[in-house]
Amino acid sequence: MDIQPQNSDPIDGQKPNDHCAVVGFIGRTTAYPYLIASLRTLQHRGQESAGIATYHDEIISVKKGMGLVHEVFTDRDMERGSILGGEVGIGHTRYSTSGSKGLENIGPFLVSNSYGYIAISHNGEITNANQLREQLKRRGVPFLSSSDTEVMLMELSTEINNHGIIAGFRNAVNRLRGAYSCAIMVGDRLFALRDPMGFRPLVIGYANEGYVVASESCVMDILNGEKIRDVRPGELIELTPDGPKSIFVMPSRQTAHCMFEYVYFARPDSVIDDVEVFQTRIRLGRTLAREFPAEADVVIPVPDSGRAQALGYALESGIRYSEGLIKNRFSERTFIMPNQKSRLSALKLKLNPIGSEIEGKRVVLVDDSIVRGNTMKHIIAILRKAGAKEVHVRVGSPMIIAPCYFGVDMKTKDQFIATGKTMEDIGNEIGADSIGYTSIDGLVKSITIEKNSLCISCLTGEYPVPVGGEKYSGQQELESF
Repeated sequence: MDIQPQNSDPIDGQKPNDHCAVVGFIGRTTAYPYLIASLRTLQHRGQESAGIATYHDEIISVKKGMGLVHEVFTDRDMERGSILGGEVGIGHTRYSTSGSKGLENIGPFLVSNSYGYIAISHNGEITNANQLREQLKRRGVPFLSSSDTEVMLMELSTEINNHGIIAGFRNAVNRLRGAYSCAIMVGDRLFALRDPMGFRPLVIGYANEGYVVASESCVMDILNGEKIRDVRPGELIELTPDGPKSIFVMPSRQTAHCMFEYVYFARPDSVIDDVEVFQTRIRLGRTLAREFPAEADVVIPVPDSGRAQALGYALESGIRYSEGLIKNRFSERTFIMPNQKSRLSALKLKLNPIGSEIEGKRVVLVDDSIVRGNTMKHIIAILRKAGAKEVHVRVGSPMIIAPCYFGVDMKTKDQFIATGKTMEDIGNEIGADSIGYTSIDGLVKSITIEKNSLCISCLTGEYPVPVGGEKYSGQQELESF
């Protein structure tokens, strides 16, 4: 597991980060420009690296590198069509949660076997990757990276080589554990695969004379297309120039859709498993106002993540909404912050208060989540310096108390400000006059998906699939592991 801290934005870097974005396109026109547009639309899901693989002239070609999509793929590439021709391809952006940050771990991954070339883009995390890696090594399979995605690809390649494409997919799904939403090419064939629990989102759609698979539905809007449907948990779909074809659906005792997709990860204009993200966040804000009302003059969001929840809070409470903190979107994308003083300087470069909206006011400060609490403490200090009379923090999700093993960079309990603390303790630590978190029941009702169909492991410490040393949902005794 890669648990090293990321060099991060002083605001968003204190939030959990999702693993990756995946996209795929197949049609009767060049895939490359649609893959680029799709990846740029999903840049929020991973800013560490980007890559594209396309099938052309009987081979799969790959271009990838460190940086944002527009840094890896330039306008010049677009003008000359790049080296990536062909009418089928997949793309990937990465934020590392498993495997180190390096060129060898950038997706898409590519391998060849007796069936030809196989390439994969993967969002999620394989919880039994270490076991599978050792088993494959004993069978003579070489590895070039520390990524769980390469483990998944080698497992899939081995099964396809031994049993054929469809049976190979089915066998691999039976052996893989954890979270995976994938776009996969086997030669010139494009597949979409989602794990049986449905942890991470995956949708298929139609756009511009072709068919698309992507991590979020907003891609179809940007491509001037339309969403067809979500890939079902456990489903393998083949996308062809004539449309999608469901190959199989592996059954599961339950689903475990990640609640953080609705709270923070996904773009608000996406619809995930038939639930609109923006309206979910509005409902979370309304729920928060009912559960933790405050006597205040103004509701202010932490930009940009707290906006929808803050709007919901204002609508429900009747307290005026205002943009009291301005975010500089053109400051440096990442910061290396060796000490408290430099972190605060970086934050001040990124955020600046509007004095007239804060001075002498009782402020409700709304954010979607708090993980470590460092940034929230600094933001409260900025508001106090700007003259805030009171600062009441409201959080649009419950307290995070447990690690995530399914593709989010929350790996150790000592990362969480809520560990072993009451709400009052947390409020005192960050310097708030009061603090309130949405309850778990309030979260579930706001998302409108049944509790046993959501993954809320980071809120409860109980996991929907077995994880070594952690409590499995329905299991009574941890000692049984």
